[in-house]
Amino acid sequence: MAKAPKTTAPKTAAPGIHIGISDKDRAAIAQGLSRVLADTYTLYLTTHNFHWNVTGPMFNSLHAMFMAQYTELWNAVDPIAERIRSLGHVAPGSYAEFGKLATVPDAPAKPPKALEMVRILVDGHEAVARTARGLLPLADKASDEPTADLLTQRLTVHEQTAWMLRSLLEE
Repeated sequence: MAKAPKTTAPKTAAPGIHIGISDKDRAAIAQGLSRVLADTYTLYLTTHNFHWNVTGPMFNSLHAMFMAQYTELWNAVDPIAERIRSLGHVAPGSYAEFGKLATVPDAPAKPPKALEMVRILVDGHEAVARTARGLLPLADKASDEPTADLLTQRLTVHEQTAWMLRSLLEE
């Protein structure tokens, strides 16, 4: 009896990434985007926390405003993570990783008064803006237009949100 020919499936591997951005620059941009992702997710959690726990005479307006803000932040995390993946790197996704990467502090253990919540969120949005702005020169240098566009969009949101929140603190 003749033996059947031995067949082996061809070995397949994903091709390398050749998008016109060096490996070194892709790694540095992905690392910077990981910080933006960690800041965004941390700010999302804080904003959602404040939505749940706000009290006082401004309850209705702040409750609704915080919901709109945490929804926007929630919708922002996926494009940031997917850009990291597009650059060939793993997106962080654990509280431990976010804690190491984030510049935005965690929400206070005890919910503060309503206007203190607003102050904390102003600081948080400005922190994310600084993180995003710090990455722009590298994205520009590497001709990484998709990342620069993403960062520009995030800067617009965070700067505008900080302004709106800051306006609540004026007398």
